[in-house]
Amino acid sequence: MDGTQLEAWASLKSFQLKGEDDPSESRSGDDPRNPSVDFRGEKRCNDTHESKTDAESRLYRKGAGKEAKLSYVGNILTEPAPRPLAENRNGLVMQAKACIVSGTAERETALELMEQEREWQEAEVKLMTLGGDRGYDVAAFTETLRENHVTPHVAQRQDRSSSVDGRTTRHPGYGISQLKRKRVEEVFGWGKTIGLLRKLVYRGEKLVNWFFILRMGIYNLIRLRKLLKGTVTA
Repeated sequence: MDGTQLEAWASLKSFQLKGEDDPSESRSGDDPRNPSVDFRGEKRCNDTHESKTDAESRLYRKGAGKEAKLSYVGNILTEPAPRPLAENRNGLVMQAKACIVSGTAERETALELMEQEREWQEAEVKLMTLGGDRGYDVAAFTETLRENHVTPHVAQRQDRSSSVDGRTTRHPGYGISQLKRKRVEEVFGWGKTIGLLRKLVYRGEKLVNWFFILRMGIYNLIRLRKLLKGTVTA
C-alpha cells in the first residue's frame, strides 16, 4: 500500500480566505483571468482558506522540504494472492482510490481498500499482510490491521517508538514485504510520466477518483499484455 500526491487543476492564486470575494474584481485594470496576488506575510491553511476553482483540493506537501501544492492523494494496493498473475512481482494494482487530503487520509484509505480486497476474496485468504512505508507506522493503524487478521509489514520509524516489534520483523516474510512494497513506486512513476497524473485535468473528488481508477486500470492492461505475451501459443 502506498499513496502519492496528485496536483489539483487549481493554482495557488485561487487559494483564498473562505467566503472572500475574488480580490481581482475590486482592482481596476487587473486581468480577471490572471490577477496580481501578493501572499507575502500571509498565513494560509486549509482551515481558513480554500481554492475558488476546486474547493475540494487541499494545500499539501508530501514531505519535509517539499513545495506545498493544492492536491489530492491517490492510493493503491498491490498484493500477492492465490489467483492468476495477482502478485507483487508483476506489479498489478488490485485496489485504487483518490481522496481529499488530510493528515490521516492515506491510513484511513488503506484500511478501506484492505477491507474491500478481503470482501472480494471472500474466504480465499484468512490471513493477510500489508507492506507499507514509515508513514503507516502508527499504533492505531497497526492495531486495527491486527484486529482484522492483517499483519502490518510496515517500515519501522526511527524517530520514535515503533508499533512494529521483533515479533513481526523476525520473520523472513517481513523483509520480503519491505522489498516488494517498493513496486508501487513503479506504478506511480508510470502514472506521473505517461498516465497524465502529474497534473490533474479534472476537479472535485468524484471526478478525480474516477480518473485515477481509470488510469490504474489502463496500467494493469498494459502489464497484463506483457505478462500474457509469453504464454500465448500458436
